[in-house]
Amino acid sequence: MSPGELAIAGLAALGAGLINALAGGGTLLSFPVLLALGVPPVTANVTNTVALVPGYLGGTYAQRGDLMGQGRRMRVLLPAAALGGIIGAGLLLVTPESAFKVLVPFLILGAVVLLALGDTIKTRVAARISHLHDGTERLGGPLIGVFLAAIYGGYFGGGLGIIVLAVLGMVLVDTLTRINALKQCTSLVINAFAAIIFLFSGHVLWMTAGVMLICALLGGFLGGHVATRVPARVLQRVVLVIGVVVAVVYSVRTFG
Repeated sequence: MSPGELAIAGLAALGAGLINALAGGGTLLSFPVLLALGVPPVTANVTNTVALVPGYLGGTYAQRGDLMGQGRRMRVLLPAAALGGIIGAGLLLVTPESAFKVLVPFLILGAVVLLALGDTIKTRVAARISHLHDGTERLGGPLIGVFLAAIYGGYFGGGLGIIVLAVLGMVLVDTLTRINALKQCTSLVINAFAAIIFLFSGHVLWMTAGVMLICALLGGFLGGHVATRVPARVLQRVVLVIGVVVAVVYSVRTFG
């Protein structure tokens, strides 16, 4: 890539890191930019995943205060996230690229619907948990959901944060800000383990990934700080809007 093209890729990664920290969907900014710069689809997807891992790291670090008291959740959910990310990455490297182009609009739209119903679902879950004498939170549902979301995330990752946030928001009884922090940490693990697989695939554009990596780290750190200061309802609306836009864009791209 020329210096100008690298700068464009870096700006896209900066925006992607910020969006991922706020609500998820940053891949839908950076991945199309790489395609527009002439990078082959599989190489663009792999390079994008590797480059955006530091953005998730920056966002997780910035929101570390909201992860306090969530140790049990992380011990249960993060191993499933890692395994799913590895499986998804492996599937990407051995299956036709057209498969995820068909599935992405439906996956994102489904996640938006789930998140829109999140408040009602969480109210019912809160009523159920209030009757548990030991106050133990059941994580079987989120465990399965995170594992399936991780497979998708390792395969492509567009809108991964929205899907994970919807899965967690359906079951966990907590503030959206704290669930968003857990989503950020979960997305970091998914992408990090997928990136480990991609490092040996021969599809990584290292110069491009290096520039995007630095920019994504800055974007994730800035976005994480913004997320801790955004009211829950505002954050939810941002997530829903991004999800709808993502679904429409991919629907047009896939079926138009």
